[in-house]
Amino acid sequence: MANTTSAKKAARKMLRRTEINKARRSQFKSQVRKVEEALAAGDKAAARSALAAAEPILVRTAQKGVVHKKTAARKVSRLAARLKAMG
Repeated sequence: MANTTSAKKAARKMLRRTEINKARRSQFKSQVRKVEEALAAGDKAAARSALAAAEPILVRTAQKGVVHKKTAARKVSRLAARLKAMG
């Protein structure tokens, strides 16, 4: 357990940040899942709108350091490629 005042504060901050990061990571996964489900259903219009909604959230999650920047870029790129391949 933390002994110093600053270590105690750091522990409190860590707990708060962990909750925020969990929420962001969950939202990240949910947005990816929505796009993938629309792609699997073959609904191009729904997939396009889901990707448009998901992309800023994926990028923001990377900017906040929850996931790596290249991970978010890769997800967006692969989803966009799958959308484009639907023809």
